[in-house]
Formats: sequence, C-alpha cells, structure tokens
Amino acid sequence: MDIINGTNLGNWLVLEHWMSPHIFEGTGTDDEIWLGRVLDQAELARRLKEHRDTYVTEEDFKEIAAHGLNLVRIPVPYFIFGDRPPYPGCEAYLDKAFDWAEKYGLQIMIDLHTVPGSQNGYDNGGLTGVCKWCKNPDEVKFALSVLDRLGERYGARKGLYGIEVLNEPISWLVYVSAPSTGKARDKEEAKGSGHVPMPFLKQFYQDAYAILRKHLAESKTIVFHDGFRLGSWGDFFVKSGMKNVILDTHIYVFAMENFVPVAKPWVYKLYVDFQRGLISKAQKYTPVVVGEWCISNKYAEHAFKESKDPARIKEVRKTRYREILDMQMKAWEGTAGQIYWNYQLRRDREEAMDQSWKESWDLSRCWRNGWIGKS
Repeated sequence: MDIINGTNLGNWLVLEHWMSPHIFEGTGTDDEIWLGRVLDQAELARRLKEHRDTYVTEEDFKEIAAHGLNLVRIPVPYFIFGDRPPYPGCEAYLDKAFDWAEKYGLQIMIDLHTVPGSQNGYDNGGLTGVCKWCKNPDEVKFALSVLDRLGERYGARKGLYGIEVLNEPISWLVYVSAPSTGKARDKEEAKGSGHVPMPFLKQFYQDAYAILRKHLAESKTIVFHDGFRLGSWGDFFVKSGMKNVILDTHIYVFAMENFVPVAKPWVYKLYVDFQRGLISKAQKYTPVVVGEWCISNKYAEHAFKESKDPARIKEVRKTRYREILDMQMKAWEGTAGQIYWNYQLRRDREEAMDQSWKESWDLSRCWRNGWIGKS
C-alpha cells in the first residue's frame, strides 16, 4: 500500500462521551475510566458488550472498502486484554476486525489510544483532567507490555499495516491550553499531572520500537504520534536506526477557531498552509500521515445564521464543507496519506444529531450529504 486513504474507527473500543453520550446516561460521568468506577461490573460489561457488538460490524468494513478507502485506524484501550478490572477486554473484537479487513481488502493500523493515568488528560485518553502516566514507571512498563502483546498477537496478520505506539502524548503548550486541564473529577487524583516531556517520549518510543520489531517484520510500519511537536523530531528516528516508521500528526481546523471565532476562507488556508510547511520539514527525514482530521468548521455552520431557508442552508453548508475539504486534501498531498476522524458517531444513520456540527465529524454522513466524495 503506497498512500494511506483511511478512516478512524474511534468510539468503538475506546469510548468518547461526546460521540455516544447515551452510554454514560445516569452515571454523571464523562470518561470511560469513571464509567467503570461508577457502574457495577455487570452493568459496565453489559453496556460495553451492547455497544461493541453493534457500533461497528462487518457491513461497515464492506462500506468503507466500497468507498475506495484502504485502511482503518482502530483505537484500543490499555485494558484490551482484560487484565485491568473492572474493564472487560476487547481483543475478540479486534480479531473480528482483522477477519473483516482481510475479507474486504483493507489494512488495519492498531492505535494504543489510552494508558493508565492518561498521557494527555483528554476524555479520549480515558481519564479527563489527569495526566500522570509518564511519571509512573510501573505503568510505563505496563504500556510496553500491551504493545508487546499486540505485536505478538497481530504481527503476522495479513491485514496489519502497523501499530501506533501511543495516541497524542501531550506537549507543554497544548497541556496548559487544553480545556480539559484542571477539570478532573477527583482533584486529588489529578495532583502532579503535567505534560509528557520530550526526553521521556523519545526514550519510550525507542523502547516501544525495539519491543514491536521483535514481532513485526520491517514490511510492517511502526507509527509514532508527534506529541503535538511535529517540528521537534528532526532526524531522531533516522539516527535511532528505526526502519519503516511514520510520524502521525493530527490537524483540526476547528482548533484554530478557538483563536478566530468566525473564520473566513483565507484564514483556514493560512492555517493549513502553515501545517503543510511543518509537514514538509518533518518529511525531510520521516514520512508523515495526517492521522486525524475532519471538515468540521464554523464557516459552514454559520450558514444557519445567514438564512432561514432550509434548502439554502443545506446548499451553503455543502459548498463550504467541500471548500474546506478541498483545501485540506490539497495540503495533505505528498504526505504518507490521511485518516479521517471519524467513520461514524451514530450507529443509526437516520437518527438526528443532537448538535448539527457533529454531522461533519461523521464520515458516513458526509458521504450521504455529498460533502465528501462525488456530488
């Protein structure tokens, strides 16, 4: 496979509250770790089984392949093997995913999305407002053991593209500005939280590479997230003697909107061109994949304020979403590829979103709305 053209299967094996809030109903929680702390073990297992059984099925792999994509990135939790009670493991679902992927000609990038104590303090890191994993040597060792077992179990699978060592280990700048920082449910638990330092991250990446290469042939790719520091890696991977590796960077235009409330097209272009410049510099040494991105933006959503005519709103949104899509796809040209976040938010394709902007995060709806793909 030359250029990655993929989608994420997020919120399947790693829950994100904003994507499927109904799973958290009646618990007062907003992340997966607290869900397990509040629910009794039987009820937790029931909810997770119902979700995992239905949220992604073989039909989804068939649809993804039919749209011309060639890869799915699958986030998995650190308790995938069921050895961190009360959280039930989910390796059987990943087994199924490989069977389906191989049946329909897709490749899988396994992504270790969470670690104990969290690497970013996001809800997608499992534990909102807490970021202490890198300060606990035992949990760092445990994360490496999870990678070891993932490599051993799936390293020889035909459908394996590669394994991503860790999703979004947070930088100092992103940590201090993240809305989740300081929002821990248990303030005592959050004490000592902070960013993931670069020296630590480099050592962890070297250790993870050595462990994974025991199981993965050089034809299989080992993927490293840039840690929100794309410009800081230089020739690190080359000097470390690593073969067939890729840097993963996540670029969301909505993040820019935190600083520009109502953006104009030229502002989006300036932003993606800046990101493209960072990618170009990084790619002098290591290929880069845009592993998460989407077309969600206020420019398109502003159509609701500009007109009360539903037909007009629909047309303006479509035009603007495709404009932002084309802008980004052009910027990603020459990279190792792109992976959209996310394949879906709602399992029921006809179910209305509770907020309209969520539609643009849902690739299956984007296809149906004509925002991505053929008009």
